[in-house]
Order: sequence, then C-alpha cells, then structure tokens
Amino acid sequence: MYRTAITALHQWKNSAYRKPLIIQGARQVGKTWIMREFGQQAYENTVYINFDSNSRMSGLFESDLDPARLILGLELYIGHKINPDNTLLIFDEVQEVPRALSSLKYFCENAPQYHIV
Repeated sequence: MYRTAITALHQWKNSAYRKPLIIQGARQVGKTWIMREFGQQAYENTVYINFDSNSRMSGLFESDLDPARLILGLELYIGHKINPDNTLLIFDEVQEVPRALSSLKYFCENAPQYHIV
C-alpha cells in the first residue's frame, strides 16, 4: 500500500495536467501521514494547514477566492514565500471549510502551478 500510494503521488506531481488532489478514505487510515511523507520526500517545503483545528485559516477563505490573495495570506501565516515549483500545500480536513474546498476550483483554473493536496 505504501509504495503504491507514494508512486501514485509522484505520478500526480509529474503530470502535465495536474489538478488539486483530493484524497478520500476512512478515518485513521494514514491519509495525513502519506501526504506529509510525500511532501518530505518530493518537495523542498511543505505547508500543512489543518482546517479542523485552525479557525484563523478558515477566515482567510471567507472573502473572495482569488488564488493570488489566498497564497499571500498563506505566506503571511507561515512567514515565508511559497515557491510553486518546490512547495506542497496540504489542506487537511478541507471539508470542514466549504469555501476552502471551493477554492481548489480556482487554483485549478487560475493557478495550476501550485501543488495542492
């Protein structure tokens, strides 16, 4: 399972038609672990946002869903620039903030250079 999931994530990363990736599954089966492990292996930087325990981040998505504004807000939150070539953005428990989930559409259409899981 581990090698299959990591291999699929590497294929996603290298795809020319990469879209934001949604990982679904039962609770407590290792989804968060595999995302973080993949980020550690395949990227220089990983930005991890847990929407279940971070109300400050949910506020970022209350306004418009412009990817440039959202990236700026994330950069201010984490304290450094997000380089789309070598940074994985992990939106964990994104279903808890429906507008954050909706923002993935705009990232796909207007900012496909960002790697978002």
